[in-house]
Amino acid sequence: VQLQASGGGSVQAGGSLRLSCAASGRTFRSYFMAWFRQAPGKEREFVAAVSGSGYITSYPDSVKGRFTISRNNAKSTVYLQMNSLKPEDTAVYYCAAGPGTRYSSEYDYWGQGTQVTVSS
Repeated sequence: VQLQASGGGSVQAGGSLRLSCAASGRTFRSYFMAWFRQAPGKEREFVAAVSGSGYITSYPDSVKGRFTISRNNAKSTVYLQMNSLKPEDTAVYYCAAGPGTRYSSEYDYWGQGTQVTVSS
């Protein structure tokens, strides 16, 4: 599986962004898809995951209620809608395909990352 993330940018606090991650390969539906983020000097952090069917989602408390993950299996694409953005959401965001856990080490496939910058 090859992943290509896009949609990052700069926004003011309170604003919104939508990230996309396009996947190649015929097995997209068989994977959980997830988003992680990494700020400078910090470890990679779990942001959201969605099951192959799209019916099961998972979020940490830090983004719950503000971020929404979804997928379109016909387009082999996963999305991350980010609302009410805060400066602490600033990071490089990565999409990943794997088991749907919150541990980045358990994911085999990664996109290249897209920068999100939130100014106060």
